[in-house]
Amino acid sequence: MLIKRNKYLENIRRFYDSNLIKVLTGVRRCGKSVLLKQIKDELINEKGIKEDHIISINFEDVKFSNIKNFNQLNDFIIERIGDSEKYYIFLDEIQHVIQFEKVLASLKATQDVSIFVTGSNSKLLSGRLASLLVGRCKEFKIMPFTYGEFIKYYVENGIELPNKPLQNYVRFGGMPQRVDYDSEEDIKDYLKSIYYGIIEKDICNNKSLIDKETFILISKYIINNSSKEFSIQNIVDYYNLNNEDGIYRKLVYRYLEKLEQACLISRVKRYDIASKRTLKQVEKQFVVDNGFLLACNDSNKIFIGHALENLVYNELIYRGFDVKIGKTYKGEIDFVAMKDGKKCFIQVAYLLSSDEVIDREFKAFDSVRDPSPKYVFSLDEFDMSRDGITHFNIEDWLLNKVDVTLS
Repeated sequence: MLIKRNKYLENIRRFYDSNLIKVLTGVRRCGKSVLLKQIKDELINEKGIKEDHIISINFEDVKFSNIKNFNQLNDFIIERIGDSEKYYIFLDEIQHVIQFEKVLASLKATQDVSIFVTGSNSKLLSGRLASLLVGRCKEFKIMPFTYGEFIKYYVENGIELPNKPLQNYVRFGGMPQRVDYDSEEDIKDYLKSIYYGIIEKDICNNKSLIDKETFILISKYIINNSSKEFSIQNIVDYYNLNNEDGIYRKLVYRYLEKLEQACLISRVKRYDIASKRTLKQVEKQFVVDNGFLLACNDSNKIFIGHALENLVYNELIYRGFDVKIGKTYKGEIDFVAMKDGKKCFIQVAYLLSSDEVIDREFKAFDSVRDPSPKYVFSLDEFDMSRDGITHFNIEDWLLNKVDVTLS
């Protein structure tokens, strides 16, 4: 049972016949392979492309395990190009092929092809392709199901929605296949299998010199502290307090880079609102899906305020915003969301449950002189907008019943 991921398809569709290489990146199991299938189906059923002009390889399918390097990949594809018409080539999880980028460059130069590739390592794809094929790639970042897609999955497949769907989504996230499981134990086991699979295949594999046990301990700490104030030194102190073999700041930076390359986290910088410039230091990390908060937490507890902030960040990224942490001279604003040279400011809270909480969230904007729109998001159902600051219910915003404006 599937849903059409229309937002991605709309963005990719206009490049179907382009000679730009279409690069789909995203964390493992977020739905890249299904999206490739949906593209192939549209080419066949709506554009009339003949099936024998579509060459498709999934490098995690044992059927293709004999294709290990660029020469073998090139031979496989060239053997299947039988005429001068355009061919559509789909290469799923291409990072498994040594020097794959040479094949893509050669095909672009010598054949009439439209190439689609996916990968679970952002650096491998953007780095190698960018260096060899400057200006000839178009990247599409694919994410797990949004809350809207999560609801759509149940509605379109005629399945009864989970009890309290938003609470379910905040806790278990939107990794597509997790909807196949019902019990909390089974869902958590599935999410843990993805997390450990990413570490085994993308980070601590046979080619890596990273110590797996150390990496797991530190990466869990980082993921568990998503959306919280971040300090490299805190991680070093946390590890060294409990382990005889001490670590250093440089190692933590390396681990953060590996987590980001595997598309597990995003590292977000601060934006000085007064000077209107992005600062160098990274302020917070956000995990790509809330389900990993649960998978990396032995206690089964999540902090709802931080989980909601993580969810809002991912939704903003999905909607195409450039997102920073806002710095004021008195403190911070949770998010500065920017697009097309315009912006808005967003505070995220669980519930505006007391006058003290209301004052804290709304007064965060007191020192902001920028006239751009200001918002407070929470789970409260009553509209608490005041003093020119708009209050939104988070679920209403996630389901596009309300939306932010920019200026």
